[in-house]
Amino acid sequence: MPDLSINQSSDSNTVHQEVSPQVINAVWNQFQEKLTTGNDVAAQVGIKRDPEKIAAAVAEEESARKIFGRRTTDVPGDTVGRRDGDAVVTGEVQDSSFRVDAARLDEVLTLSGEIGLAKNRLNHIRTEILQGRIESDTFKTLDNIATQLDLLVMNLQNAVMKTRMQPIGTLLKKYPRMVKELAESLGKDVEFSIIGESTELDKTMIEDLNAPLVHLVRNAIDHGVETIEERRVSDKQEKSIIQIEAHQEGDHIVISVSDDGRGMRADLIKNRAIEKGLISRENAGKLDEQQCLELIYLPGFSTKEDVSSISGRGVGMDVVKTNIQKLNGTIGICTEPGSGTKFTLSLPMTLAILPVLILKIADQSFAVPLSMVREIINIAQEQLQNISGRSTMVVRGEVLPVLSLSKLIGWNSSEKSDVGVLMQIGNNNFILSADGFAGHDDVVIKPLDTFRPKGVTGITMSSEGEIVLILDIKELLDELQHKI
Repeated sequence: MPDLSINQSSDSNTVHQEVSPQVINAVWNQFQEKLTTGNDVAAQVGIKRDPEKIAAAVAEEESARKIFGRRTTDVPGDTVGRRDGDAVVTGEVQDSSFRVDAARLDEVLTLSGEIGLAKNRLNHIRTEILQGRIESDTFKTLDNIATQLDLLVMNLQNAVMKTRMQPIGTLLKKYPRMVKELAESLGKDVEFSIIGESTELDKTMIEDLNAPLVHLVRNAIDHGVETIEERRVSDKQEKSIIQIEAHQEGDHIVISVSDDGRGMRADLIKNRAIEKGLISRENAGKLDEQQCLELIYLPGFSTKEDVSSISGRGVGMDVVKTNIQKLNGTIGICTEPGSGTKFTLSLPMTLAILPVLILKIADQSFAVPLSMVREIINIAQEQLQNISGRSTMVVRGEVLPVLSLSKLIGWNSSEKSDVGVLMQIGNNNFILSADGFAGHDDVVIKPLDTFRPKGVTGITMSSEGEIVLILDIKELLDELQHKI
């Protein structure tokens, strides 16, 4: 949880320090460079994604998703597709229905009834007040009803959200067949296990998570684990182990795909990227071990010489990372050469509710995702140093660029921006200045279907009934990139 209390300008965090113009320009140049590349290793090394190749890879993953692996009669390297005798699928309609535990529906019905009773009590008190029959405990009773109604509505919201949650096992139960058939076709003996299949996730996210998980499992079989003969030479058990584990951490779901195979060597990955011309030796020399491992996400990267229906196209892991990021998730790699590799996915439990910080510009409220907020600080004008329109501020010895929210959304510059929000997007830190803030909340995003201004994800309503615009900070920064 970020620090949502304002740090006053008199404290040591934001003490005024003189910064030279050279440092200010350097800070802003670095900020602009990070806007261009962010945490995207492909952008950092100057590689452009080919939309046609990515589309082809997605189509291939969809094919794999429908058939869940190869058949025992298939030959490795053959094209995956319809065989003689297969039924022709003319189109696939996404199933919008799902099972809901009756107990959860009963909970929703019970809460709805209790809310109805609270509403009747509220109407009775309202009638008494309008008729002038106000007794000494009338307002106390009204406060009690409002408190009860607030609790009931919150419980109802949680109960309704639970009806959208589905155990991830409903998706993973199809994977053992895929693993068995693909492993046999590649001459490998694989034991597949699932831990935490009762872990629940929003149904819409489960559907979107399927393709990345299928690719990671297929990669583990094809690239990760060794053949029976190779494992004998390495004094390993002939049977390889591939495991999917899911568990909840706070308001996130963590899913790992691990194997006990050959692992990955950062130096070999780096050399392979150099051989394929994806990165220069000079740039490769600047990468640490973890960054070298992340080169597998580069479009065009593959350790396979030959292209098959399983691997070799060089776009699979790039598509996996892109799909995970679309779900507001992250993916990490942990590997030990000779012992195995683990990919860890961290995803929000649902995309329906978003924790936000509400900021004010004049009388209009804006919301920014709370996940990007580190802390809120008080801004005094004497703490800002401006060179050619570039403002900076020193926070705990770190020189940070200051962006005005009003300028970011294209409004006239505000003269009373005295609240700063220390934001972090990837490895890019900056201060977003605003006129004030009105607290934080968990909101339901209402999309703008007919008209969506740039930089606006959707809208929500404040407790005062005011419309609040939910900002897409990344999109606003992309727009800013072309202006500065």
